[in-house]
Amino acid sequence: MLRSPVTSSNIHSIGYHSESGTLEIEFHSGSVYVYAGVPKGIYLELMSAPSHGKYFAAHIKNHYPYQKIS
Repeated sequence: MLRSPVTSSNIHSIGYHSESGTLEIEFHSGSVYVYAGVPKGIYLELMSAPSHGKYFAAHIKNHYPYQKIS
């Protein structure tokens, strides 16, 4: 999945596959997590949020099933 770099103290890049609702987040630590069933609206709000990390913590983390892939 192609990820776009973002300006964040915690998140390095974010990718999204709209057909499957899969959100992929790479953290500055190098860890990559995939979140399932994420609506496109949530992804768009994440990308336009003033703080990607705060939005992620409030609206995605612990709200969608995830898997660490690296």
